[in-house]
Amino acid sequence: MKELIIRRMANLVSVKSVVTLVLTGVFAYMACRAKISQDFMTIYAVIIAFYFGTQSQKMQDAVDKAADNGGL
Repeated sequence: MKELIIRRMANLVSVKSVVTLVLTGVFAYMACRAKISQDFMTIYAVIIAFYFGTQSQKMQDAVDKAADNGGL
């Protein structure tokens, strides 16, 4: 359990996670101020889609690998 927490903390400080968290903070600030530009929305949407797309792909790869190993 401790190793899992340490591994998740290490993943949290990866560059793409930091960028995503900072952009989400900026988005929240801009939303509170009601000053979100269309350009920022486009950039934010692309980055969020990339981040969650890569996370989803990692999980799918792990599932596929586990299924392949279990089938042997």
